Amino acid sequence: MVTVLVPGALRTDTAGESRLSVSAAGTLRAVLDEMDLHWPRLTRRIRDEQGKLRRYVNVYVDGEDCRQSGGLDTPVRDDAEIQVIPSVAGG
Repeated sequence: MVTVLVPGALRTDTAGESRLSVSAAGTLRAVLDEMDLHWPRLTRRIRDEQGKLRRYVNVYVDGEDCRQSGGLDTPVRDDAEIQVIPSVAGG
């Protein structure tokens, strides 16, 4: 089981849940595909129409930035923790 930590800004798409349990593992893509079955609005905020990670969303697998470790093909072990962090803009 993989744990996905959801920040407050995205919890409207998870009925207020801050921690999601996802049965998929293997790659980040597999986890997001499984999430899409249960929380499609959330995954649309993480991935674009082509299925790629959105530029303004950072995803960490066990503390490692997935953009530095394979993107959607980042390995995800069975008991991994994934953190989703939307970028904050402002002046």
